[in-house]
Amino acid sequence: MTTRATTALGVARELAIVGLAAAAYVGVRAVTESSVTRAVGNGEAIDRAERSLGIAWEGAAQSLIIGSNSLVALANWVYIWGHWPVIIAAAVTLYLRRPAYYRVLRNAVICSGLIGFLFFYAMPTAPPRLAGLGLDDTVLEQSHAYRTLQPPSLTNQYAAMPSLHFGWNLLVGIVLFAAFTTLAVRVFAVAMPMAMAFAVVATANHFVLDVVAGMLVACVGLAVAVALERHRAHGNGPKHPARAAGPRTLEPRLH
Repeated sequence: MTTRATTALGVARELAIVGLAAAAYVGVRAVTESSVTRAVGNGEAIDRAERSLGIAWEGAAQSLIIGSNSLVALANWVYIWGHWPVIIAAAVTLYLRRPAYYRVLRNAVICSGLIGFLFFYAMPTAPPRLAGLGLDDTVLEQSHAYRTLQPPSLTNQYAAMPSLHFGWNLLVGIVLFAAFTTLAVRVFAVAMPMAMAFAVVATANHFVLDVVAGMLVACVGLAVAVALERHRAHGNGPKHPARAAGPRTLEPRLH
């Protein structure tokens, strides 16, 4: 098989995986979109839990940007353009330059996504902007780009817990940091998830606990992905005992 054919087959396989994931998301959305009362109740329960823990920071976070059109626009920009565009750009770059790291990112996103989908199905949760907490929906009120990138008809409004919006950005940051040693890339890898964590809360799209849950789900997905890549690396290693001797870890195989 020629290199071009192999590349085309690989791209087709990855697009098929993305298509299956999208179909699963749409299926979960169809189930949860009629659970408005339940979703709002779950959102209110999360708010009560945060207040008891002293971490109900959604109002405080939004107060830092409300009143400044520039800060609102910046938070909206991070929420919108810092998610799918960043994930896609990172995935393409890793696919072309660091295939092993790409596989880790892909598998981590899929695994964490499946866990997230189970939460969305079993525990549909309204975000702060829809939970009657008096917070503004800054994204829908002031951004038209969001309607283009994520049309409301294809968005699950009651999938706040866990925050995959943050969790997947965290995965991108971790994998980029590990894959590249360039200072600019590593600064971006650290700064982007931090900015996203603030943006999802300040725009009233996620509770603080959603972000925490997103981090935990992402870490589980990453652990599974690393284990799969380590298994793959060992399975593809040299079979001759003399050549195979000595410890092998995932890290050298990824470079």
